[in-house]
This record gives sequence, structure tokens and C-alpha cells, in this order.
Amino acid sequence: MKKENYNMKTKPVKRCREDVIFDTVIFIILTLILFVVAYPLYWVIISSFSDPTAVSAGKVLLRPIGFTLKGYAEVFKNSQVMRGFFNSIVITFVGVCVNLAVTLPTAYALSRDNFSGKKPITVFYMITMFFGGGMIPTYLVVKNMQLLNTIWALVLPGCLSVYNMIVARTFFKSNISEELYEAGEIDGCTQSRFFFQIALPLSKAIIAIMVLYYGVGHWNSYFSALLYISDQDKYPLQLVLRNILITNQTALSQTATTAAARAALQEQQQLIDVMKYSLIIISSVPVLIMYPLVQKHFVKGVMIGSVKG
Repeated sequence: MKKENYNMKTKPVKRCREDVIFDTVIFIILTLILFVVAYPLYWVIISSFSDPTAVSAGKVLLRPIGFTLKGYAEVFKNSQVMRGFFNSIVITFVGVCVNLAVTLPTAYALSRDNFSGKKPITVFYMITMFFGGGMIPTYLVVKNMQLLNTIWALVLPGCLSVYNMIVARTFFKSNISEELYEAGEIDGCTQSRFFFQIALPLSKAIIAIMVLYYGVGHWNSYFSALLYISDQDKYPLQLVLRNILITNQTALSQTATTAAARAALQEQQQLIDVMKYSLIIISSVPVLIMYPLVQKHFVKGVMIGSVKG
């Protein structure tokens, strides 16, 4: 009897016809979804390396045609692009540092059970998730604080994301136990020392997630710079790209219309189209590099922080 039970357990289960059909249909559907999502990104990449004439004629479908780096060369010729790239790096670095300096201590304080005012403060923060002052009042505040045309106008108004703070608070509450704090308190450890020497070293996962979230937000942001920055030398990369793709394209077309023949206008317009795809790739590279570096922390940081929250 025992031998028969053992054989029944080790014998592989035979899949029926319906299971095979179901798995096949699911596989086909997921493959189509992957193609719909991935192909536009792939097309942008191959178009950035293709001949402008082939791209405009719609001949670029599966591989680059007339391989050229002309689009990238034109992009890097523009001094505003390199200056904007540097400005975005500085804004992202300073912004992330400020975000972490504000978010992590706040999240840690609200995660401690012995903090008496955590409930009303948490409610106060959560109200801001549903109600805001609006664009004009925020602009007036930034103006009255004399932050216009400074990096702080892009960093300070959004120095704390309530959602990120809640995720970090839940992470601290789930991973930094009261017993650990009590042990430190017995040894004479203060709140600040416990936070810097014990809590932060044990929270590398959530710190990496916060760096990713805040970093991507600062890197992709252009609307704040459009509102608060009027000096072109201080434009971030995203705003520079917007001006090249929209403003400069219109100006170039008007100049070509009055100064050259229709063929020259068409050639310049084709080059602008390829530059557009090259700019997309250039602006996406830092984010594409950042994601793999923190991918291993997603399960531990986001799942523990947001799902339990």
C-alpha cells in the first residue's frame, strides 16, 4: 500500500487537451501584448540609427536602413543639450538628496509607536494627497520666497512625496522592531543615533527604491522648469529637448521656407525627425541604467513597504 502511494505521488500528472489549448491561447495573447508594447520602443531605437530619408519614407520596420549617426551628431552639436544634460544631473542629485533628507526621518518618526503626535500628522500629510493649492498659488509662493531661476524652485516644492513617505514608514515599522530599539535604549542609544547607526543601515532596500522613484521623477520633469526657470542656461535636459522638438522645429521650417527650395526644407525636416528619436534615446539612457541597479531591491522594498501598507 505504501509503495502504491509512493508511485502515485511521483507519477507526473498528464495534461489534458483543454489545458494545452488554454496555455497556448494565453501564450499567444501575451506574445501579442509584448509585441505591441516593445515594438514602438524598438522602432525608435532603429530609427535613430537609420537614414533620415528612409525613416521619412516609412521603410524602417525591422532593422536600420542606411546606418548613420547623423542624428546623434546633430544633437551633440547643440551646446544647449550638453548644458541641459549637466543641469539635469545636478538637479537630480540635489533633489534626491533633499528628498531623502526629508522623507526618511519623517517616515521613521511616524513609524515609532512612542511618537504621540503621529496620527494627526499622518492625517495632515494625507490631506495633501487629495487637495492642493494649485499652480498659481504655488508659483506665487515660489516667487515670494525668491526662488525663481534657481535650482531650489525645482527641488523644494516637491521635497516630500506622501506616497513614498507612507511606503518608507511601513518599511520601517515592518523591519525595525521595537525590541531592537529597546535593546539600543538600554545601551544609552538616542533616537537620532538609533536612526543613523541602526535603522538606516538596515534599510538599504527602501533607500534604493526612494532613490529610483525620486530620481526618475526629477529626471523626467520639465513642467516645473517651464514655470520657474526663464534663464536658458539653467534649463534641464527635458525642457531643452522640448524646445528643440517643438520651438526649433517651427523656426527651422520657417527659415527654410523663405531661404531655400522645397527640397532643402524636406531634407531638414527629415533630419529633425531622426534627431527626435536620437533625443529620446539619449534622455532615456540614465533611467535605463538606473533600473537594473535597484531591481534586486524591488521585492524587498516595494512589496514590504506598499503591500503591507
